[in-house]
Amino acid sequence: MGAMSSKRSGRAAAETPCRVTVCRGCCCGDGAKIPGVDHAGQIPRLRAALGGAAPVRASECLDVCDQANVVVVQPSAAGRAAGGRPVWLGLVNDDDALADIAAWIREGGPGIAAPPGVLDLYAFTVSRRVREALES
Repeated sequence: MGAMSSKRSGRAAAETPCRVTVCRGCCCGDGAKIPGVDHAGQIPRLRAALGGAAPVRASECLDVCDQANVVVVQPSAAGRAAGGRPVWLGLVNDDDALADIAAWIREGGPGIAAPPGVLDLYAFTVSRRVREALES
């Protein structure tokens, strides 16, 4: 019985998709800080573009306010096993960026598929403290 349950949990882990976190804290999602962006519509549009390929959740402030709006793409289990790590994307304030992020995730995301080159313009590195706060 033990072997059967570990086999199931191993298969479930291998099928765990990418996860997407969208900051909606103090500055991200704030029309006063970033005017001209449909902040309320970003998450529904991203979910629609992903077509169920990954769950999307809103987070409180991720403490990188100078990069608003922030999206973090965490690798799938397979992506992590292949060496993929969470990718932090900042200044995600237009639908083209959301479409590029969604296309990359549908192709496999971190560790599986190379991101479209344009996403290099959005990627940034965060401190270990900030990274660990999101992952906990």
